[in-house]
Amino acid sequence: MTSSGGAPATTPIGSRAEAEGYVAMVCFKHGPPQLHGVELEWTVHHAEDPRRPLDADRLRKALGVYAPPTLVPGSPQLPLGRGALVTVEPGGQVEVSGPAMASVQQLVDDTLADAAELAALLQAEGLVLGDHGLDAFRAPRRILTVPRYAALERTFARLGPHGPRMMCSSAGFQVCLDAGEADQTALRWRAVHDIGPAMVALFANSRRRGGADTGWASARTEATFGTCPPFTEPPPVDGDPAATWARTAMDAPVLCLRRGDSWEAPDGLTFGDWADGRLPGDRPTYDDLDYHLSTLFPPVRPRGYLEIRYLDTQQGDGWITPTLLISALMSDPARLDDVLAAAEPAAGRWYPAARDGLDDKPVAKAARDLVDLGIDLLERTGVTPELRAATATRLQRIVDDTHGRRAS
Repeated sequence: MTSSGGAPATTPIGSRAEAEGYVAMVCFKHGPPQLHGVELEWTVHHAEDPRRPLDADRLRKALGVYAPPTLVPGSPQLPLGRGALVTVEPGGQVEVSGPAMASVQQLVDDTLADAAELAALLQAEGLVLGDHGLDAFRAPRRILTVPRYAALERTFARLGPHGPRMMCSSAGFQVCLDAGEADQTALRWRAVHDIGPAMVALFANSRRRGGADTGWASARTEATFGTCPPFTEPPPVDGDPAATWARTAMDAPVLCLRRGDSWEAPDGLTFGDWADGRLPGDRPTYDDLDYHLSTLFPPVRPRGYLEIRYLDTQQGDGWITPTLLISALMSDPARLDDVLAAAEPAAGRWYPAARDGLDDKPVAKAARDLVDLGIDLLERTGVTPELRAATATRLQRIVDDTHGRRAS
């Protein structure tokens, strides 16, 4: 077994500097931006009463051979018909993730088919997919009993209420894009962050929690940012993104120490400390470092590609609209300066965007300009004219509805 950087996974890491070099190498892989991917996540509810706690046995029965081993030990975890795997989050949220593709149209078609298959499996057992980025009805409740989530829950719970909400009640979806050529990466990294506040506001739909209005347009964003700050908040986007991310990963706390039955790490242990020998007789390996990277939850996570994580899940096929908008905005290296200019009024306004949505005037201006630019670039996604037209109509309706509310 080898690590994602090619070194034997069991090789001990000699120092923090060695670990930083590895992270910078594996988290930003360079090449022409060609591939696209999505990962869709939903809360799961009983059809007869969405407020009822999820029945884990019913979820296991519904997923059958498609269930992951974290839910059904020994499960073969077969892929759905178009190739996506089903995974389950700590609170019973389900996720589908298929292979990345060069064709955006094929990605849309295959993901629609696999999502429909998953919904049918759940429906047969009286379960339905949620429509919002945060469970609007139930308190966080963990149903997966694996050591990873027990350790994360204990650590996050010490930091406040948001960690359990993020783990067990949130549902986002990810748009995945290539990092691009070496001379493009820093600009693409900045762009996916600078457009973030406007994207959060455009597609925010998680206002309610526990049956009450939170006052946040995206309470899911509030929860994710508040889980383990500053490491779950937006990072600085100046300078070399690979070097900055490598330092961030070293400064981040170790959340899972995979030793024995309990994976809870010593309080205050960072990976950089661990790599520099803070635990006598226990040096981290490259496998430990790969695992540590999987426990970091920033708004955009570099995984060799860019995993954009800041969007609330959408109702039905609503995920297609933000996927195509982001793909269009990032499609032409020659237009990235235009993207940055359109995003500039809202760049960095993550918290106003999450709290006030498009009622925040700078965010609303950026959102409208990005929508206009994205519609102009939709043809570059390669999807059908019918899908482009439908996407443009949906986007225009969102910004027009907001403008109409403000004018009335």
